[in-house]
Amino acid sequence: MKFKYLGTAAAEGWPAMFCSCDACKRARAASGRNIRTRSQAIIDDRLLIDFPADTYLHVLYHGLDLTRVNHCLITHDHTDHYHPEDFDMRRVGFAYLPEENALTVYGPKPAGKKLRDCLDMEAREKEGRLHFQELIPYQTVEIAGYQVTPLKADHAPHCEPVFYLIADHTHAILYANDTGWFPDESWAWLDTRKPHLDFVSLDCTCILHQCRHNHMDLQTCMEVKARLLAMGCADEKTRFILHHFSHNGQVIYDDLVPLASESGFEVSFDGMEFVL
Repeated sequence: MKFKYLGTAAAEGWPAMFCSCDACKRARAASGRNIRTRSQAIIDDRLLIDFPADTYLHVLYHGLDLTRVNHCLITHDHTDHYHPEDFDMRRVGFAYLPEENALTVYGPKPAGKKLRDCLDMEAREKEGRLHFQELIPYQTVEIAGYQVTPLKADHAPHCEPVFYLIADHTHAILYANDTGWFPDESWAWLDTRKPHLDFVSLDCTCILHQCRHNHMDLQTCMEVKARLLAMGCADEKTRFILHHFSHNGQVIYDDLVPLASESGFEVSFDGMEFVL
């Protein structure tokens, strides 16, 4: 299983578009891995996670081939993770695709409503270009050969946000951004089933600023890691990655890496890739 971070920032990006704070100035000056676009990831070049406005940028910068992508998971409908207007670029006359090349978008019910509100979904479905499938928390579905389970997140409730457990026959990934400390029922589900996690990606939006609700900081990520280890869902071989950063956290990539490593975490950056 190959996993790639296409973008690793929170809503504003880093440096933020209109911002002159010290963290944004330092990121601009340092460049490289300190520059972050809005969060998105892809597994095996074919299962996309989230669809921000920066998707087209990821196509250009990372060689993302959306003609090969037929499945896209949405965590929630906030604009930094979900820009459904760009799905209309798949319509006949805008994109020339092989026959039977439909893209199915999966996610919570509000994501489906937002898609229908901004696109003529009846026309797109008749073209065989675009579909939506609602996912229900804690119900595992098979998507493109992966077992995908949405788990409830601690984030804006009206979005019905989820994070994802994604597994194939040999590996399992927990991709958990835009959540604070996991809801009790999500912890209970994990504790009951005890999936063995090879890779855990955790929201660290606030970095060193205390945050446990809606998002997490480094301390809360450490507590999540400890609980997963205690439950038997992870072990010494599990890779724990910090992800989804806001410039409000103030600590750029270059400075965060040594801090994170003290607690056994790696730090995501745009284009970071793992082969499990």
